[in-house]
Amino acid sequence: MALLMREAIGDSLRRVRTARRRTLRDVSRNARVSLGYLSEVERGRKEPSSELLAAICEALDVSLADLLVDAAGTIGAAAPVAAPRFPLGFRADHRRLVLADTPVETLPGTPVTASGSGSAAVRVAA
Repeated sequence: MALLMREAIGDSLRRVRTARRRTLRDVSRNARVSLGYLSEVERGRKEPSSELLAAICEALDVSLADLLVDAAGTIGAAAPVAAPRFPLGFRADHRRLVLADTPVETLPGTPVTASGSGSAAVRVAA
């Protein structure tokens, strides 16, 4: 059975909390979430809202982006099969999306910027 995102997020939260030597009680108090609910989130039984996850991350002094990258790594490590391609020819590369070997079509007038390392960032004008 595949690892669920809520389980990976819970694993990441617990790893960060224990590495910082914080108790569930302390983090729940600082994040203003019940102790029982935080415990359920860490065990992967509850899927927190983005607001709640942001509050927990703030209480742990970790960025939400770093937590999600760690959770994604946990999922990737649990499923060592070939990763599916992202839409539009992008693939995940740690903290950014990079162009895969598939051509990418953009709408006329959509600015596309690229760095010299072969990665590209696609920005759609608002």
